[in-house]
Amino acid sequence: MKITPLAVPDVLLIEPTLYEDARGSFVEIFNGDRFASHGLPTHFVQDNVSRSRQGVIRGLHYQRAQPQGKLICALEGRIFDVAVDIRVGSPTFGQHASMELEAGDGRLLYVPPGFAHGFAALSDGAAVLYKCSDFYGADDQYGIAYDDPALGISWPISEPILVDRDRQWPLLEDASDDLFAFESGS
Repeated sequence: MKITPLAVPDVLLIEPTLYEDARGSFVEIFNGDRFASHGLPTHFVQDNVSRSRQGVIRGLHYQRAQPQGKLICALEGRIFDVAVDIRVGSPTFGQHASMELEAGDGRLLYVPPGFAHGFAALSDGAAVLYKCSDFYGADDQYGIAYDDPALGISWPISEPILVDRDRQWPLLEDASDDLFAFESGS
């Protein structure tokens, strides 16, 4: 398993061994012992799968009272995944890490608590699995505007499909009361 810190070092690209033969491929996306031996989180309490049509942007979301770390992979299709550091005082506050994940490549993205997360479906029928370190809280939903110019995210979608909620999130500078405090070593 190969682990690579991205542009924001707390966001990690995890590349498990992908086995391919004439039948197809096999990848073990999560193994608690193997993750622990690499210093990665092993406690996940909820698995989610979302399906999106091409052009959908979901995000940028986070929970404040029950912050979630997320382990993300594409089950079908291809996505552009984004994590934004919203930990006030962090040396990378307001910066983002982004990358494409594609079904079959076996790659995972780990987004720790304290980050806003979102993705864009680049192919029709994109399905995303994300393991969460805390439970979903219906009354604990926050977000940052996906198109906040201060974030500098180059979404590869020209006409995004969004739900109203995702169109109405504040800019990062207007969300200061709902963000996280950076703790050294977090």
